[in-house]
Amino acid sequence: MTLPTSPTVRAVTVPGAHLHYEIRGGSGPLVLVIGSPMASAEFAPLADALAGDRTVVTYDPRGYANSPVDDPDAQSPVEQRADDVKAILDDLCAESADVFGSSGGAVTGLALVARHPGCVRTLIAHEPPLLELLPDAAEQRAHTEAIVDTFHRDGFGAAWMHFMRNAGYDVSPDDAPSGPAEPSEDEVRQAARFFEIDLLPTTRYRPDVDALKNSPSRVVIGIGADSGRLLSYRTSVALAELLGTTPVEFPGDHGGFLGAPTEFADTLRSMLS
Repeated sequence: MTLPTSPTVRAVTVPGAHLHYEIRGGSGPLVLVIGSPMASAEFAPLADALAGDRTVVTYDPRGYANSPVDDPDAQSPVEQRADDVKAILDDLCAESADVFGSSGGAVTGLALVARHPGCVRTLIAHEPPLLELLPDAAEQRAHTEAIVDTFHRDGFGAAWMHFMRNAGYDVSPDDAPSGPAEPSEDEVRQAARFFEIDLLPTTRYRPDVDALKNSPSRVVIGIGADSGRLLSYRTSVALAELLGTTPVEFPGDHGGFLGAPTEFADTLRSMLS
């Protein structure tokens, strides 16, 4: 069992935002664990499991948790999120790092490799939801717009359930979302950011396949052992085919690091060794 550690907390100011990030470990190679919209708190168990032999950095993406933005209505393209991660590397005076990106964070990682050659040693892109790579991209684009419409019409609980159904999870229209019946003001604010600001740019991002192929970085596409039913499994396989690589299987599904952080960390560590 991995005991939780108390991270060192730091922050860096970037154009339009103030980014909170956390450092664990410190006795081994630097690895960034990033998500979108998931923040440091959700990745803490995985970071703790890696910190025994790695220096692990997690962060709160702009607009989430402890990373406030100057203008909540400003758009946030994937390229800007990649530049945010590069700013954290610069603040750490690190020329390069390994990167594990989950979901939207995997999309950020792909943009980071393409925009800042050489700053990533190995990128593990775990189930990036790149809907534009699918043969039914137009249909998926319409589904995503319908999810945003659900948010505007019925609120974030209904929108989240709509999102989960479209992603391939076994939920029915009558299922109630987990969590408090009355969400906090902060929960509503962050849900609005996800559905109104981040969801469409993330799912519509088109990775620069040539830049990824020709990059000095090693790019590994991760898939969950239990993700076969999920939309993100399809997008990951599609990207791997474009890159001419074979996806690497990780424990669990899209969020496997949440349910089995130690086992997930072991697989991740083997990919970075």
